[in-house]
Amino acid sequence: MTIFPGGRAGRSTDRPALSRCVAADPEHFASVHWGRSPLLSPAADLPKGFDDLLTLAGVDELLSRRGLRAPFLRVAKNGAVVGSSQFTRGGGVGAEIADQVADDQVTRLFADGHTLVLQGLHRLWPPLIDFAGQLGVDLGHPVQVNAYITPASSRGFAAHYDVHDVFVLQLDGTKRWHIHEPVHRDPLRDQPWDRRADAVAARAEQPPLIDTVLSPGDALYLPRGYLHSATALGGVSAHLTVGVHVLTRYALAEALLALAADDVNLRSTLPLGIDAADPAHLAPHLAETVAALADVLAKADPADVARAVRGRVWQGNRPAPIGPLAQVAAAESVAEGLRVRLRPGLRHRIETEGDRVRLDLPGDQLSLPISTAPALAVLLGGGPCVVGEIPGLPVADQLVLVRRLLREGMLVMVAGHHG
Repeated sequence: MTIFPGGRAGRSTDRPALSRCVAADPEHFASVHWGRSPLLSPAADLPKGFDDLLTLAGVDELLSRRGLRAPFLRVAKNGAVVGSSQFTRGGGVGAEIADQVADDQVTRLFADGHTLVLQGLHRLWPPLIDFAGQLGVDLGHPVQVNAYITPASSRGFAAHYDVHDVFVLQLDGTKRWHIHEPVHRDPLRDQPWDRRADAVAARAEQPPLIDTVLSPGDALYLPRGYLHSATALGGVSAHLTVGVHVLTRYALAEALLALAADDVNLRSTLPLGIDAADPAHLAPHLAETVAALADVLAKADPADVARAVRGRVWQGNRPAPIGPLAQVAAAESVAEGLRVRLRPGLRHRIETEGDRVRLDLPGDQLSLPISTAPALAVLLGGGPCVVGEIPGLPVADQLVLVRRLLREGMLVMVAGHHG
């Protein structure tokens, strides 16, 4: 028996965060644009704007009152990144650190035309924690969120490409975007744009594929590899860049190669005295290796590959935050009528093994009696459940199981009691 959490393919209502980012049915987006071509989505064609996610006032709060440290802020101007020593200082009494963001120094740099990049907001800012968590479930790929705040008529970064897909969500002001065709399609994580700087610069001189101005509420999807640059128009411009760290077929190939390490033929030593620089010496051994590898690949079990790659997705985004104190209080007060549900965004897999049920979780594993299998299927199915009405277990055992899953952070309490 196997159960997966949310984020599977389905109707548009199954992907609420994605539906905010694209002016197309999610299934159409998946088949036509995902990983293939850009999509511009005007604000008028989207369900609502993005001011609930972050505002300029929120940016000021992050820069002045949240105790940010250097890794969460980058500063750049015309493609040149500023050293963190120019906008950080010590944290003061009781915070013996040397790299806390200094709001006065940031003020001077911004006034001088520097772009501010707030990084990792999917871990810092509550609305974006929730949004990124849901979008990661919608896409099935981990996401990160950065914010770019650019002074009037300034450009922070020259034309470049990213090694991840991006959704650009315009928050405030206007920004002109130039998009060019890739010089290296579908780049991997270790194939950044600066390795092809000359080709990127030459392509950026050609007429753009897209030349558009984004206004508040507009969105733009770019697959990895598409060149882009942006310039603020008029006043201050702010946008979110949602980076999607896509799982690729190359990742499956890496997992298959890792499984090949179990084959004794592929672990065998090459002959003494071999000249590895001589193709003629290497050729017969290469042929034997290819044959042995082909045999391993032909026998590969998808379950083994899935175990090897799922960590990238499961660990890439955290599930919805939980309050430790509230969780413990909920566990201690479990009673009939309590409503609980699966913690949003929690990745898991349920398997039965003999007289036990194994719960695989990000970085963890639980083993429970086989008698809990029907109850687990319901509790971890995604919908709300009422303690006392969970199938397959007497009420006393339901209380024990729900208490355990609350303490493990797998379930959360739903407001209100049944009835």
